[in-house]
Amino acid sequence: MYEATFEISGDGGYSVATAATEASVELWCNDHCDLLHVRGPDAESVVERVERLVGVRERLDRSAEVLLITDDCLRRRETDAIETYLVRNDCLLLPPLRYEGGAKVCRVLALDSASLTDLYRELVDDGTTVDVLSKRHVNVVSEGAPLSPAMALPDLSPRQYDALRLAVEDGYYEIPRRTTTAELADRLGVSRRTAEEHLRRAENKLVAAVFAHLRGRGHGHGGGRTD
Repeated sequence: MYEATFEISGDGGYSVATAATEASVELWCNDHCDLLHVRGPDAESVVERVERLVGVRERLDRSAEVLLITDDCLRRRETDAIETYLVRNDCLLLPPLRYEGGAKVCRVLALDSASLTDLYRELVDDGTTVDVLSKRHVNVVSEGAPLSPAMALPDLSPRQYDALRLAVEDGYYEIPRRTTTAELADRLGVSRRTAEEHLRRAENKLVAAVFAHLRGRGHGHGGGRTD
């Protein structure tokens, strides 16, 4: 099997809803409505755009996060939804769809590499702007995840990802550390407190996901140290 991640620019109402914002949307389609997870500092702006597009039936608010159940399914209002291309090219969508920065990011699974190539070519031939973010052969199926342990890792917000990326690149996690959170904040263009918050949230998500995977593999609760 083969798995690819495509970024499709300007495709669909939810892509437009995230344009010029720092929010992201994760979508699970239920045919008659959509389940949306909206995150980021501009979440409310995106929610307002979604409400104009398909209506909002229910919402649950948390800090910088909103969970929405829409009145209607966006796919029923679009004639060129990605799902129609997937069916024609024998590909499967790995939910959720993710929207950010005016683009849609979708993970696609196919039994052979040629199907992914055909899917890409058809999208481009129809005038769609597509970037291939990744493509790989999948040969391991693990417990607790559709394809691999990596797929169980959490999605980080754009700010959380940037903070973590800079921390790794600048040696924040090396021993001894080669940078400080104050220096990271300067590079990110935010206050030190904000940079530290982005970093802690990213770390919390990653640690929780990795620990859940380790626990699922049956690691014991005790034992001596081996390092």
